Amino acid sequence: MTLIPLTPWQLALAAVLLLILVMLSIPLRLQLGQQMVVAAVRTTVQLLLVGLVLEIIFGDISPLWILFMALFMVLAAGYEVHQRQHYRLTHGWGLGIGTGAMFISSFSITLIALTAILNHDPWYEPQYAIPLLGMLLGNTMNGISLGLDRLNSTVWQQRYQIEARLLMGHSANDAIGDIRRDSIRTGLIPIINSMAAAGIISLPGMMTGQILSGTSPMEAVKYQILIMFLIAAGTGYGTIAAVTLGSRRLFDDRQRLRLDRLRPTT
Repeated sequence: MTLIPLTPWQLALAAVLLLILVMLSIPLRLQLGQQMVVAAVRTTVQLLLVGLVLEIIFGDISPLWILFMALFMVLAAGYEVHQRQHYRLTHGWGLGIGTGAMFISSFSITLIALTAILNHDPWYEPQYAIPLLGMLLGNTMNGISLGLDRLNSTVWQQRYQIEARLLMGHSANDAIGDIRRDSIRTGLIPIINSMAAAGIISLPGMMTGQILSGTSPMEAVKYQILIMFLIAAGTGYGTIAAVTLGSRRLFDDRQRLRLDRLRPTT
């Protein structure tokens, strides 16, 4: 079984399906047509650029190039986390917490997977390192984004209840404890749903890609199980770290709620 090469015309046919959806959104007044077109153009340009970069990296296996690529991906993911917040932490803390949580979770788990689980020589081979890190970052980014957005929005909405608890003698940790737990749960629900539905309702992307490229279905399944476990762990660790750090940032050393450290997006 060989991989069927795709031509530009075949990709154009797939794009026509998206354009039809854009046209349908106009009479329905969904106001999403422009966003879908921009997203499609960004996807095309970004993936083509990534393809060109990976062609260079794959041709010259250099740890420095791979490290540069990995750090760039982590910073980009942290920026996306920050941009997705309806209420953002001020003075760059939102960006810092998102990027730090991404590094703690995805970057660390990728290193563990490459060195201790896959144990390939060299362990930093880009064929494994870059796709693995990308999958972990993409899913961890979603979990952290949802968790932080839920935390910041709920704190803003329930600010008077939180301050009332503080006045009654509750510590900052107790006053925000329920909100913190709900925020972490919100970040973890998507990956839990993905694991529960994998194989029965949906075929995960990596497994589908491997099967299409001619890999044995059972070998593809084993890799997909590994990836799902790594993604779940990365999402969990990253969301817990981000929400915990974010909740602490919302209080000062005297355990007062600091709403001036949040600002709504315009």
